[in-house]
Amino acid sequence: MTIRIAQLSCGTEYSGVQFEIESAARAVGAKIVYPDVSYSQVQEALDRFGFRPKSPQLQLMIARAMSLADEKYEADAVFITTCFRCAEAALVRNELRRFIQEHTKLPVVTYSFTERLKASQLLTRMEALVTIVSGKELLARERQTGITAGLDSGSATTKAVIMEDNKIIGKAWTTSGDVVQCAEEVLNEALAQAGLKLDQIEAMGTTGYGRFTLGKHFNAKLVQEELTVNSKGAVWLANRQKGEATIIDIGGMDNKAITVRDGIPDNFTMGGICAGASGRFLEMTARRLKVEIKDLGSYAIRGDWRNAKMNSYCSVFGIQDLVTTLGAGKTFEDVAAAACHSVAEQVFEQQLQEIDVRHPIIQVGGTSLNKGLVKALGEVLGEEPIVPENSQYIGAVGGALLSSGFLGD
Repeated sequence: MTIRIAQLSCGTEYSGVQFEIESAARAVGAKIVYPDVSYSQVQEALDRFGFRPKSPQLQLMIARAMSLADEKYEADAVFITTCFRCAEAALVRNELRRFIQEHTKLPVVTYSFTERLKASQLLTRMEALVTIVSGKELLARERQTGITAGLDSGSATTKAVIMEDNKIIGKAWTTSGDVVQCAEEVLNEALAQAGLKLDQIEAMGTTGYGRFTLGKHFNAKLVQEELTVNSKGAVWLANRQKGEATIIDIGGMDNKAITVRDGIPDNFTMGGICAGASGRFLEMTARRLKVEIKDLGSYAIRGDWRNAKMNSYCSVFGIQDLVTTLGAGKTFEDVAAAACHSVAEQVFEQQLQEIDVRHPIIQVGGTSLNKGLVKALGEVLGEEPIVPENSQYIGAVGGALLSSGFLGD
């Protein structure tokens, strides 16, 4: 069955990115479709929606969304995209995302594109939509069975987890370098902790940027993008597999915000305007302060961000802010707190405006071990996030959990 992804967009043809969008969908076995609407339906939809944008393409977006909500057009998922430069389009994009979620059960992802968009930038998003549609039974798994392994080949770190009968019995991580070499290193360490040999592993799941390479090398049963795998690992670790939740993963290279219902994602966003909103900026801050990245959170907890505000989206100008602040005699503690608060603010402004935040909020990934960042995010959101034990291993845990679905119960 070919997954039909309904595209609601403005400006993709004029910007020359439509081919890239369709190429990304084809690469994951999906097809981009466009709900049919008449002129009279457009006018009716605008009246119902209560907003009449000037752009005819934005008006068409609204009408197509109405067609999906009224079940006049059949689709399996929704991709909503507009140019990042247009304020009116950003408003329509976000409101249509909310409208689709309120009136349908279709998984939806939103994206603001630039004129230099490449299909590769959309692959993870398209792959996740396909997985959510075609793999609901697998994603609904709540328990791990047998003996399985998960490998997460991330941009900053590579992680391995061994699970047996719904428990973690081995785990390891290392800084990412050579994809296969790092994976073998952490897998061997995790196996040693578990007291097992590789041939005793019944199934393996790989995720992250190196998932395809590792999937081929280890003949993995599951090779899957990190959005669905990470969300599964997060709700399992936090014991929140029933009900709703929001998962926030501030990564070394990009960020993810995912809403889930009964453990299955239904809306997600990833990326960011600049590394100033990612864990990379915290690494740069630690280097400038000449402290270990693992100690940055301890400094931040003792500081007050109000004494050393940083308001730049860009990592380069953010470091300029940092240098200027240090030159003004501010303490390391205040600067560390300000860096954490800056990242938290930008995650809120960039990622969390693209979803409807549900409660509880689960913070995961390597940066969730930074107590200063957890505190800052809690201050920005007005709610302290849940940080489960082993929160940095979400991808590996998700891979081990989901791969057990290939063993049967």
